[in-house]
Amino acid sequence: MMTRPRSRLSISCAAVLALAACSGQQGGGPQRPAPEVGFVTLQPQSVVLQSELAGRTTPYLVSDVRPQVSGIIKTRSFDEGSKVKAGQVLYEIDPAVYQATVEEAKAALANAKAAVESTRLKDQRYGELLAIEGVSQQEADDAHMAHQQALASVAQAQATLVSAQINLGYTKVRAPISGRIGKSSVTPGALVTANQETALATIRALDPIYVDMTQSSTDLLKLRRMVSAGSLQSGSTKVHLKLEDGTKYTHSGSMKFQEVSVDESTGSVTLRAEFPNPDGMLLPGMYVRAVLEEAVNNSAILAPQQGVTRDPKGNATALVLTADNKVEQRTLVADRAIGDRWLISEGLAQGDRIIVEGTNKVRPGDAVNPVDVSKGGRTAAAEAAPATGR
Repeated sequence: MMTRPRSRLSISCAAVLALAACSGQQGGGPQRPAPEVGFVTLQPQSVVLQSELAGRTTPYLVSDVRPQVSGIIKTRSFDEGSKVKAGQVLYEIDPAVYQATVEEAKAALANAKAAVESTRLKDQRYGELLAIEGVSQQEADDAHMAHQQALASVAQAQATLVSAQINLGYTKVRAPISGRIGKSSVTPGALVTANQETALATIRALDPIYVDMTQSSTDLLKLRRMVSAGSLQSGSTKVHLKLEDGTKYTHSGSMKFQEVSVDESTGSVTLRAEFPNPDGMLLPGMYVRAVLEEAVNNSAILAPQQGVTRDPKGNATALVLTADNKVEQRTLVADRAIGDRWLISEGLAQGDRIIVEGTNKVRPGDAVNPVDVSKGGRTAAAEAAPATGR
């Protein structure tokens, strides 16, 4: 009768010992291995700093064609939209009135020249008579002054003739510059007046062509400050274009000048570049994007974008490996994106190992197993990813 309690006690002790044994076996098992992360060692590089600015194309030369004399348009001798050369006749105004004025001026000049000869002979005779006291001094002086007045009349008549000939020449309205001419505002038979406000047509020289851009004065000051401090070198004057449809313009241009004042309403500075336009692809008023090579950074630190994140405040951060392969978080200053990398001005230096793979598996302070992915290495997770995808 006493054997049953002993059996129950034995079973209870055995159960307790079994649980203790299981608990001891679980606590003494192997620990979880350190997670693998892929890193890249940062090295300084020489980088050309570019800025992409919005701009508009502007003609190299612009000239409005206006008549310099009044009259009726007889002919128009150009095709709208065609290329014209400087000096080419564009319109002809009825020259009849101006031709008559030229003939009248010629007759007046001939009459003045005839009067000069008569007064010259009289002046000569009176000079000889004055020597023998044949005429008074007053008479001799009057004859001399009449001769001088006749000479002045000749000069005046010559000037009148030249003016009449110039006006006659203005009846042929010529192109002041070479370029492409727009539409005509008048047709043959129209009455035009000298120096009227409405232009007969407009000529634009499009090869080469200007591109006017605007840049923030803040960015300009920052760039100049960095160049003067020696951290950057001045870039080249070459400029490249992206057209409205996103394609790249085949010809590169050069920077010509920078405006000497800042626009008070926008806080920006106007820049002008010149581009060749042999095919006429660039037309005035087109919207373009200009890419400027502003400066060269010979010791730039470029961090892969997959290794840079943003904290809740918007600050750029990165996970970096310490010397004992532990994770350290850094706050960065990322100036701009260059391709698939960030240009870092603060927070990273030469030789830093930035984590680019496995960042979601670790936290600051964790010990990790690093793999150098810049030398062709791959983490276990990266190797398993393609298989998982298949």
